[in-house]
Amino acid sequence: MLKIYGDVKSGNCYKVKLVAEQIQAPYHWIDVDIIKGETQTPEFKEVNPTGKIPVLVTSAGKTLAESNAIIWFLAQDTHLLPKEQFEQAEILQWMFFEQYMHEPFIATARFIKIYLGNPASRQGELASKMERGYLALDVMEQHLTSTDFFVGGVYSIADVALFAYTHVAEEGGFSLKDYPNIRHWIERVKSQKYFITLG
Repeated sequence: MLKIYGDVKSGNCYKVKLVAEQIQAPYHWIDVDIIKGETQTPEFKEVNPTGKIPVLVTSAGKTLAESNAIIWFLAQDTHLLPKEQFEQAEILQWMFFEQYMHEPFIATARFIKIYLGNPASRQGELASKMERGYLALDVMEQHLTSTDFFVGGVYSIADVALFAYTHVAEEGGFSLKDYPNIRHWIERVKSQKYFITLG
């Protein structure tokens, strides 16, 4: 059985949990509270020396970190990862987009508000996330004008990667009012078999 170390409120951890559910992989969830510093203990750093979650431990005892690496591994030979080589590259393209142009702004804004309680000392940083976060949403909205899902018109881990923080973007102060394609895509993702909610 797989072991997954994660925080139930974290979008990056949610990606892994959602994929595990949707491929019906047996797993044991181990809750880790980052606010309490549980990722920085010597015991946890034996699992992942970087002190970050999520972490996957395979039934063979191999350890894998970084959410998108984990969901790529889990999706092998499943309906969540196409076999065609170019489509696989497109999935990676969107997963890199999520980590470099989306998550640092949309997820960080949510972290400041939800995890940290929206402290006055972080308001300048929070404001700085808005413009770049909306640029990422603009790219997604435009792409979704001609397709139901991000790659090949079929639900995949590209959608999982982007859904995790997009569907809770409003918790970070982003409005999806002017993004109808994204809102409809969110509902399509929620309609997928074995979907689970964040938390």
